[in-house]
Amino acid sequence: MITSPRIAVGGVHIESSTFSPHRAADADFTVTRDADLLARYDALPTGLSPHARWVPLVHARALPGGAVTAEFWKKISTELLDRLAAAHAAEPLDGVYLDIHGAMSVEGVTDAEGELAEAVRAIVGPDVLVSASMDPHGNVSRKLAENLDLATSHRMSPHEDWLLTMQRAQDNLVACLREGVRPRKAWVTVPVLLGGEKACTRDEPAKGLYGALPAIEALDGVIDAAIWIGYAWADEPRCKAAVLVTGTDAGLIAAKARELARGWWEARGDFGFSTRTADADGAIAEAMESSERPFFISDSGDNPTAGGSGDVPYTLTRLLAHPGLAAGDKSAIWASVVAPEAVAVCVAAGLGGRVDVEVGGALGYAGGASVPLSGTVTSILRDDATGGDLAVVTSGGVHAILTSRRKPYHYVSDFTELGLDIAAVDAVVVKIGYLVPDLFDAAADWILALTPGGVDQDIVRLGHGGVVRPIYPLDAGMGEPDLTPVVW
Repeated sequence: MITSPRIAVGGVHIESSTFSPHRAADADFTVTRDADLLARYDALPTGLSPHARWVPLVHARALPGGAVTAEFWKKISTELLDRLAAAHAAEPLDGVYLDIHGAMSVEGVTDAEGELAEAVRAIVGPDVLVSASMDPHGNVSRKLAENLDLATSHRMSPHEDWLLTMQRAQDNLVACLREGVRPRKAWVTVPVLLGGEKACTRDEPAKGLYGALPAIEALDGVIDAAIWIGYAWADEPRCKAAVLVTGTDAGLIAAKARELARGWWEARGDFGFSTRTADADGAIAEAMESSERPFFISDSGDNPTAGGSGDVPYTLTRLLAHPGLAAGDKSAIWASVVAPEAVAVCVAAGLGGRVDVEVGGALGYAGGASVPLSGTVTSILRDDATGGDLAVVTSGGVHAILTSRRKPYHYVSDFTELGLDIAAVDAVVVKIGYLVPDLFDAAADWILALTPGGVDQDIVRLGHGGVVRPIYPLDAGMGEPDLTPVVW
C-alpha cells in the first residue's frame, strides 16, 4: 500500500494506415513535456488524482495518417525512455501511465506499442505497475498485454468518452497502488478484421457488446473489462479484435474474457454500417434526388481521422462528372483535399479570381495522377491551426475545399468559417466514416459512400499479406477459433 504513489506519464499517440502513402514525422506531431504535458489532463472530469505524484516524461500526438517514420520514432521513443530511466533513477517510480492509441505503425516495426511497453518494463522492472488508456481501434498484441498491468479503451464509437477512458486508466492505477493490489489479467484475441465504421456503438451488435462492460467491471474481483475492435487498415500480425479483463479473481476474469470474446466472434457477421451505402455515383445520385437538407455523404475511403492520406481526389471527379452539378443546377460542398500548391495559386488569385489548378496526389496516393479543377475562388482562410491556408474553388455547383495540410471536417463551424452553408446545398461530402456527433446532430439524412483510399471500407480488396490467417472476413469460411484466454 502506497499513500502517495509516484507515477510517470508519457506516450506516443497516432493511428496509422499502412495502406496510406502519408508518412508521419516531426511536422505532424504535437509534442508536450513537463507542465504542458500535465496540463493535457486538466480537461479530465476530475483531473489528475491528488493522491499521486505525477512525473511528466514526453507525449507526442498526431492526426491519424500513414506510418511513422523510423527517424521520428527513434527520436521520440529514445527521449521518452531516457526520461523514464532518469526519473526512475532519481527516485523509484511506483507506476507508469502510458497515453497511447494502440494502432501506431512505424517503418520497420510490426508492433510499435508492444515494443514500447516492453522497453518501459525493462527500465522499471516487474514490480512497477503500468497502465494504458487506448482507442478501441488499437491492437492488443501478446507483447503489449504481457507488459501492461492495466489497460482500458473507449466504450463509445464515435469516441465521445475519450476523456473518461483516460480518467479510468489513471484512477485504476492509483487505486491499485494505494490499496496494494497486484492486478491479474485475462487476454484473448478474436480473429476478426473489422473496419470501425461497422462497429458504431449507436448500433447493434456493438451497442450491446460494449454496453455489457460496465456490469462486468462492477463485479467483485474485476477492475476493468475492455474490448478492442482492432485496426483493419494496417497489415500487421497483431491486427485483430482483442479482449482484456483485469481484476483480482483469476477464474472470474478468465470466464468474462472468454464470454466477451465468444460474443464478438458469434456476432462477426452481424456488424454492419450505420446507414445506407453506395458507390460514389450512387451516393451522389441519392443526395441529388432527396429533399432532405443537410444531406451528408461520407467519402469514407480517404478519411484522414482513420488514417487516410487526405489527398485522394476520386469523389471530386465524380461530383464534377454529375451533369446537374457541372451545370450548376445542383450544388455540393466537398471537404477536402490536401493541395498546397493549388492553395497558393488561389491565394495569389484572390477572392473572385479564376484558377486552373491540379489537385490530388500531393502525398502520393496510389490511385493515380492529380486531376484538373477550374473555377472561381470563393473563399480563402489563412493560417488555420490544422490545415494551414485554406481555399474554396467553385466549379459549376461544386464547392471544393482545398487545404495546405491534412485537415478533418468534423464541425459545422468548419464550413461556416469558410462562408459555406451546409443547409443551402444539395449535398455535403465529407472525408469521414460514421458521422461524428456535431455532423450527426446536424444531418437530416446521410449515406456512406464506399470510395477508394488508404482506409477503404472494403477490407477484402485491400490485399492484406501480413495479418495472421485465417481471419474473418478474409477467410469467411474459417472454422471455430480457440478463444481460451491467457491469464497472468
